[in-house]
Amino acid sequence: MKNIILIGFMGVGKGSIAREVIKLSDYISIDTDDLIESMENRVVKKIFEQSGEAYFRNLEKKLSVWLEKNVTNTLISTGGGFFKQENLKDIGLVVFLNSPFDKIIKRIKNHPNAVKKLKKRPLLNDIKKAKELYNERLPQYAAVADITIDVTDKSALDCAKELLQKVKQYA
Repeated sequence: MKNIILIGFMGVGKGSIAREVIKLSDYISIDTDDLIESMENRVVKKIFEQSGEAYFRNLEKKLSVWLEKNVTNTLISTGGGFFKQENLKDIGLVVFLNSPFDKIIKRIKNHPNAVKKLKKRPLLNDIKKAKELYNERLPQYAAVADITIDVTDKSALDCAKELLQKVKQYA
C-alpha cells in the first residue's frame, strides 16, 4: 500500500476524515503538524509567534524528507501549506479535500471546540487574509492532487468511504 497524503485548506476536515479512513482500512494515520509539534516541543501557534512562518516551512521541508525515506502504508494528514513540498508526489498519493471557504469557516465555528480550533490556526486570525490565502491556494491544491474529493456538507465517514474507493483505482 502506498501512502495517502491529505491536503486542503486548514479546517477542511483532514483530521476527521483521517480518523474515519483508519477505522475502515489497514492504514495508520499521522499528522504533519503533530509531528512538527513533537519535534519542536511547542505548538504550531507558538512556532509561528516565536520563530515565524519561514522557520515553520523549513520544519515542514525537513519532515517531508523524513516521510519520503521512512514512512509507508500510512495516511498522512498535512497542515494547510504542506502541499508545497517539492517531494510531495514521492511521499504518496495526493488527495485534495475541497470545500468552499465559507463552508470551512462555518464548519470550524460550529464545532464544539470552536474557540480552541480557531486559536490553534494562527492564519485564521484575520478572516479577510485567510480568504485571500484560500483563493491563492485553491488552484495550487488542485494542481498537485491526484484525487479531489468535494467534502462540502458530507460526513467524515462518507468522505472516507469515497476516498478509499477512489484510492483503489490507483492501486
